[in-house]
Amino acid sequence: MECRYISHLDLNRTMLRALHKSKIPIWHTEGFNPHPFATFPLPLSLGFRGVNECMDVKLEDDDYSFEEIITKLNACLPRGIRVFDVTEAVMKAGKIAYASFTVKLSEEKTPSSAICSELEALLSQDEILIEKKSKKGFKTVDIKPAVQSYEISERFDFAQLDIMLSAGSTDNVNPNLLVTALQNKTGAEYEADITRNDLYNAEKEPFR
Repeated sequence: MECRYISHLDLNRTMLRALHKSKIPIWHTEGFNPHPFATFPLPLSLGFRGVNECMDVKLEDDDYSFEEIITKLNACLPRGIRVFDVTEAVMKAGKIAYASFTVKLSEEKTPSSAICSELEALLSQDEILIEKKSKKGFKTVDIKPAVQSYEISERFDFAQLDIMLSAGSTDNVNPNLLVTALQNKTGAEYEADITRNDLYNAEKEPFR
């Protein structure tokens, strides 16, 4: 929670500094300016909470203890960023096809039951058209095909949307686009709390 508003660049710097400080034998690239090999398969958007994020690193010592990596890194990381597990890489970043999110929506003047109804009406449309920024400027796109599955539930003071969307290098849909589409449809300004839960491959197996 404490680190959800730092940029991906700052997160990358934080992890590289922690790797350096921990003295873990990270493999460095060769050349004039060697740097640690560490990459994020799919960066997390600013303001999102991530509960199962992953980072790929390459070690110089293949027999180095995974438990020691966890202990040493966590001792060097700030509050809000923690390493929970270390495993051998199974999938490459290019295999990412989907991401699951939990979106909590609230609006001061709108009951959560009404927001649930508005969400259902939006997601039931044949098309969900929204302006999306690209390298060539803004263009109108239909993000409905990116919606793989969803579930809407009413909470005490917010509406909860659990949704799986297309993700990855070829088709990546930010759930904020759905929030914008809902605001365009209703004219309301929603407060959105977004958590990315997991990443998946084309067979919808968790990315590991």
